[in-house]
Amino acid sequence: MPAHDGHTDAGCTDPLMKTSAAHLRIPQPRREQPHLTQLDSGSAYAYLQPQGGWCVSNAGVLIGEDSVTLIDCTATPASARQLLARIRERTQRPIARLVITHHHGDHHFGASAFPGATVIAHEHTREAVLRDGVDLPTIWPEANWGQITLTPPTLTFTDRTTLHTGGQQAELLHFGPAHTTGDVVVWLPERGILYTGDLTFSGVTPFVFMGSVRGSLQVLGKLKALGAERIVSGHGPIADARVIEENVEYLRWVQQLARDGATAGWEPLEAALRADLGPFSHWPEPERLVGNLHRAYAELGGLPLGHHLPVGAAVKDMVAFNGGKPMTCTI
Repeated sequence: MPAHDGHTDAGCTDPLMKTSAAHLRIPQPRREQPHLTQLDSGSAYAYLQPQGGWCVSNAGVLIGEDSVTLIDCTATPASARQLLARIRERTQRPIARLVITHHHGDHHFGASAFPGATVIAHEHTREAVLRDGVDLPTIWPEANWGQITLTPPTLTFTDRTTLHTGGQQAELLHFGPAHTTGDVVVWLPERGILYTGDLTFSGVTPFVFMGSVRGSLQVLGKLKALGAERIVSGHGPIADARVIEENVEYLRWVQQLARDGATAGWEPLEAALRADLGPFSHWPEPERLVGNLHRAYAELGGLPLGHHLPVGAAVKDMVAFNGGKPMTCTI
């Protein structure tokens, strides 16, 4: 969490704010291990990594009659092998397909652990994977990434396609720029199960810097219309449709902050530092607000949805919001 609480002035001289808490020994809850959770009486699972945070994502597993389809595959070969080990506790069927929900490496850098799988994604995701390469280690060089072999999608589509996996129908849907420009959800209409990737964050601060605030709100409306009963987000616990409303509420708040900040002549960082985080103050990774404001300001300035923005300036501002501490990658 940042050193401020969302209310404080960046120049605060309150001595309490200067008191180090490093000497305090606050008991920490035991970290829950990554695990597979069965979503219904069928063969749809969520692979949850409860520690969450930057670089740590969830995945989905669909066990068909003769093969397995993955939905994302974690950030490193080592964590992907852990995912495979959990699958092997339930089935020895081959991993035939891997659906990548978007191009961020925390969702697909582990793909080399599944060498026989056909990698499926939106066409913009393939373009972005090839453009960005193995980029996350440049932001978090201290993290234990291991030897990452980039595995770009080999099968792409534009708006929608359908997988039939052993009597299980899975619709792959793209609704436009949102978290990124190539987001895909996996919808199991007969079972009311929706894997959203990072179109929703469950109990975690959303991040739309590489996509669109306005586009995200439009897409979230379309996700709500699907009527899903169980939603697996890219980060955070399994939820119901309320997670969509929570993300909508947050992004509308970001838009209002951007309008107010632009009117006052504040840069995104200053607008974030002055903000009252209110109902969102308990969500991890609050520094993402600054990146989201960079995107919201760009849209106020008339840039197209999903227009590429420089990453360096946003990362620098997020670190500043975080009290000068680098963002935490917990792989």
